[in-house]
Amino acid sequence: MLRSWSRALFSSMAVAALALSIAMPASAEGDPVRGKTLGYTCLGCHGIDTYKNVYPTYSVPRLRGQHPEYIVAALKAYGSSERGHATMHAHASSLSDQDMQDLAAYLGGEPIKPAKAAADAAGMPAAVATCAACHGRDGVGIMGMYPTISGQHADYLEHTLNDYRSGARKNGIMAPFATQLKPEEVKQVAEYFSRQKPALNTVPRRENILQAAK
Repeated sequence: MLRSWSRALFSSMAVAALALSIAMPASAEGDPVRGKTLGYTCLGCHGIDTYKNVYPTYSVPRLRGQHPEYIVAALKAYGSSERGHATMHAHASSLSDQDMQDLAAYLGGEPIKPAKAAADAAGMPAAVATCAACHGRDGVGIMGMYPTISGQHADYLEHTLNDYRSGARKNGIMAPFATQLKPEEVKQVAEYFSRQKPALNTVPRRENILQAAK
């Protein structure tokens, strides 16, 4: 049952990924220097590792090491309200496509690479096997459109999966997978990827504080 469901899901993911790659035009490379200027206000939340969204309460995601293509996709989703978050919608809906590219280049920095040694399968929850098709066993997204979740806050990952399950976040690839997860499996997946290395990090807030002091 699980194996046949996984094969069907992998097939649907492949079709969706192909459609996305065809539909998404090649974009200009972002300018991290300009992005650093634009991203000053972003660091009020994303530059503090212990910062929490209040209602509901969960950790603000780590972005340093993330694929810039995914950051752009996320900003567009917030701007179009495919993701519901009032503050992010207000910021994202005011940005041009180039603004998003520049912000992504700065906030993400150098995307992290998979570890040379494969993640140890021992203790890996069964549900993670399906996640690995896009996110890798160590949580490093295999393509730019797939987010890296290695070292991401566990409570943020849990919140995100539950949003996909409820439809609060809309995504043709994630929704079918997330809706199959039981609540305890959501927690297991989130905890597993939060412990993986190499890990995402919080964007250093001091970068812009020092810049402003010059």
